[in-house]
Amino acid sequence: MNGRAYSALWLWDNNALTPARHCLEACLITAWNTLLFYCGAIAIGSYAGGMLPRLITMTHTRTQLAMSAVSGLMLGVAFYHLLPHALTEFGEGYGIDDVVWWLMIGLVSMLLLLRLFHFHQHDFTPAADHSHCDHDHHSHHHDHDVTTPTAVKVHPMSWLSIAFGLSVHTIIDGVALGAVVLAEGASSTHVAWVGLGVFVAILLHKPLDAVSIATLARAAGLSMNGQRTVNLIFALMCPLGALLFYFGFQSLDGMAPGLLGATLSFAAGAFVCIALSDLIPEVHFHSHDRLKLSFTFLLGIAVAYAIAFIEPASLHAMH
Repeated sequence: MNGRAYSALWLWDNNALTPARHCLEACLITAWNTLLFYCGAIAIGSYAGGMLPRLITMTHTRTQLAMSAVSGLMLGVAFYHLLPHALTEFGEGYGIDDVVWWLMIGLVSMLLLLRLFHFHQHDFTPAADHSHCDHDHHSHHHDHDVTTPTAVKVHPMSWLSIAFGLSVHTIIDGVALGAVVLAEGASSTHVAWVGLGVFVAILLHKPLDAVSIATLARAAGLSMNGQRTVNLIFALMCPLGALLFYFGFQSLDGMAPGLLGATLSFAAGAFVCIALSDLIPEVHFHSHDRLKLSFTFLLGIAVAYAIAFIEPASLHAMH
């Protein structure tokens, strides 16, 4: 075969591959734009959450209703979104056992992080303190209308450990977001809503975390400028985790098979742990508003399931 024939054959192969290559590049670009939008929205939502204690009064009941809804949403996202994608991303040579192992690793890791820093408390109202102190005596009468964040008594530096623990937890959330956008972006040609379930769960959960840090920092006497700086830094933690994983995974260029599936399974375990850490204290220590709290919890699960119908159909059809 002469040189002209080789050239013609190369051009034919290259042209035949061009549509697929362009499709993959377009998907990655769109997934990148989607991830940037998600990161920006989460950062803004988190920062706004940190300003809430100065703008509105979060009563005990309001806080518990929000926590129940977000907990249901996070559980639904873990089981309806992260785990099915994890099983798909592991591919050949892996099985359900690998998914379960990484799920357990994620759950235990987050539990140990919670034990170490004791950071996942969102309700600092006097009603909450009263219920936790008196639960052995079955006294569950709360004043749900009188709440002042400054009434919280804390050590001047105690907010630091909570801020650190929540920052690590938030970076893990960001890794989950980056992983699910990568996984879904590579599986669909319609990637405008990839990772929507994980995004909504994080978007609604981060303001609660920011409220925790802001409330304790304010009670500890941190200056207004200091509170704003801490709030801004925390708001950037989730985007940091998402972008680091996104670029880090792409730089590996397929050298770590199973990494995406393991990351999604790990994130599912972390989501389950965080959701239950919000739910279990409510179940044990409170007897008020059971119907409303149960309804909002189930509503959160229903929203997580419904989001599957908004995401590209091909993503869930393959599961």
